[in-house]
Amino acid sequence: MDPFVGEIEIFPYNFAPRGYLECSGQTLSIQQNAALFALIGTQFGGNGQTTFQLPNLTDAAPTPKVKYYIAVYGVFPARE
Repeated sequence: MDPFVGEIEIFPYNFAPRGYLECSGQTLSIQQNAALFALIGTQFGGNGQTTFQLPNLTDAAPTPKVKYYIAVYGVFPARE
């Protein structure tokens, strides 16, 4: 089952699973990540013209052995 774009999950990996990026506040291109930008906008930073940022959840993990990841590919959530 494909995740929803923008869905945040916690995994016990040192790598991002396919279709996910680590939630560590990195800056992304709007052009290359239009679906995710449509959902989160500049809520976590970026200039809103060419860039936006992912949430930084690095210090929010309950244990150092897990990390938060956000789905950048998948099903676009319906507005119902």
